Amino acid sequence: MIKETPNPPKSASTFPYGDYAPEKLQEAADRVLDQYLKPDDDSKSEPKPSVQLFTVADGIDTEVLLANLSETLASANAMLNDLAFDQDGSRRHVALGVAQMIELGMLLANKCLDRVELRT
Repeated sequence: MIKETPNPPKSASTFPYGDYAPEKLQEAADRVLDQYLKPDDDSKSEPKPSVQLFTVADGIDTEVLLANLSETLASANAMLNDLAFDQDGSRRHVALGVAQMIELGMLLANKCLDRVELRT
């Protein structure tokens, strides 16, 4: 059978970056993925600044942490009781309520400390 219409002209490439070169596209894709997925060696050498003012060092024994927690709560309780007895009315009740919550935290910390001491 004879074809009556001629073949359509070859269309220009629709690829906006010139000729299709799979090797170059693969290299570009690898560079982009590496930038977003692989960590830089420079980031390991320079630690990012922390927004925390105080931190707890890693590797400290649980018993030491609990002992410091207990002492900190005892100090806060003493300061708040001193402040509460200088107040009158509802402010005194609020201060004594907070002191009681601190005392409950101290009881919990001391119980944890007792359990840690029993394990060792």
